[in-house]
Amino acid sequence: MKDKIRIALALDDLGITYIEGGWPGSNPKDFEFFKEIEQYSLKSKVAAFGSTRRKGVKPENDQSLNSILESGVKYAVLFGKSWNLHVKDVLSSSKEENLDIIYDSINYLRQHGIEVIFDAEHFYQGYKDDPEYAIQVVKTAESAGSSVIVLADTNGGTLPHEVEDITRKVVSKINVKVGLHMHNDSGCAVANTVIGVYAGARHVQGTINGLGERTGNADLVQVIPSIQIKMGLKIIEEDKLKKIKEISRLVYELAGNHPNPYQPYVGENAFSHKAGVHADAVMKNPIAYEHINPELVGNSRRIVISEVSGTSNLVDYLGKLGIKVDKKDERLRRALNRIKEMENKGYSFDLAPASAILEVFKEIGVYKKMIDLQYWKAISENEVSLALVKTNSYLEASEGSGPVNALDLALRKALQRSYPEISKIRLTDYRVVLPGEVKNTESIVRVTIEFSDGETTWRTQGVSTSVIEASVKALLDGIDYYLQVSKKLKTEVSTI
Repeated sequence: MKDKIRIALALDDLGITYIEGGWPGSNPKDFEFFKEIEQYSLKSKVAAFGSTRRKGVKPENDQSLNSILESGVKYAVLFGKSWNLHVKDVLSSSKEENLDIIYDSINYLRQHGIEVIFDAEHFYQGYKDDPEYAIQVVKTAESAGSSVIVLADTNGGTLPHEVEDITRKVVSKINVKVGLHMHNDSGCAVANTVIGVYAGARHVQGTINGLGERTGNADLVQVIPSIQIKMGLKIIEEDKLKKIKEISRLVYELAGNHPNPYQPYVGENAFSHKAGVHADAVMKNPIAYEHINPELVGNSRRIVISEVSGTSNLVDYLGKLGIKVDKKDERLRRALNRIKEMENKGYSFDLAPASAILEVFKEIGVYKKMIDLQYWKAISENEVSLALVKTNSYLEASEGSGPVNALDLALRKALQRSYPEISKIRLTDYRVVLPGEVKNTESIVRVTIEFSDGETTWRTQGVSTSVIEASVKALLDGIDYYLQVSKKLKTEVSTI
């Protein structure tokens, strides 16, 4: 419940017009949500979801409809059948009776002062099967008092050219606002939504990150900026648009999923430039490889360091740290070659650029050795994990929740004697990947660790045939990078 409230509040802050809070007639949790949300002063219109009345049941006796009334909402989203196949094979009804069911259900809620949005389930399938009846369905919903008629591609099988044609015809035949509800079964949910708006629809249903039944629904994180920035139709305030990435991350977090780095607009890779040619062009003019300014959606440009990078990638990264280097500097070439050699051995610096930058620091002469790891050992037995570390001549031992945690604690205890500032560092993510095999056929392990000092984040990486050793390398790099960047680096490096 708390997670659902947090998402509702975030959607309200974003400026979403309607928030569909759930089906109060299906479970107690959804019913309680509507009672709980009343305690907050939302600007968004909170709507309850439900079905039209059951066949053979009067509206006043229908549990689903009455649960909407009991939830106390002022807005409802009702779905009803618009495809002959469903009317006949699923509802086991006649066409005429289905129209009565739709009219009665909407009219009943309207008589109780509730604004009704009607979702015409399987509309596009129904229209292709029997366009005359599909239009009868939406005209019936209109005559019953529905404020919006939503055309649903419920099985997600309609393609954009069909959506445009059918939507345009419906818009010309009814007088109320037309909406869209797209599923992603054919990978077209976002495209279908955008083309539907182009065809005249002015109400859009979707979910943050496209979460939903089967392959999901239209991703509002993609739909909103596409319609607002590219089509010029205002949906939310410009300053709120910058929160799109923030709410995307919130929903991923609450769903227990990692953010999709390839997600358009908000993904970590959405404005990342890996190839040297791309990086060089973007640094000269961002429009060369960016379709919008990433800051409009709360994202940022990222120049990636990898085996296909050029010196421009390194210059950009160093420049953000206040280090000026000419991209023709031969030392950058040598550093780049070293990075490519390491990637050939299993590293992937596009995920952990801080480890690569340490190699650059060493090559261009701004690196100062601050950590000397002389010995380490980790033991895990009988659910007890212990670590012994000697670094910078200090010997420390720690017990942790696992061998890596124990090593991290022991390493910090030893290093804090010389560098108390590292107490600010926190591990925020830890990932292990098995990228393949090295030449002698031994399996290698790649460990990537994300760190934060509360203000900035950085990732480092370690590669070894041992997950513990790979973790130690990533831990050392993470602390080392923080210390290197925290100390006063030279602000300019002369060209040799």
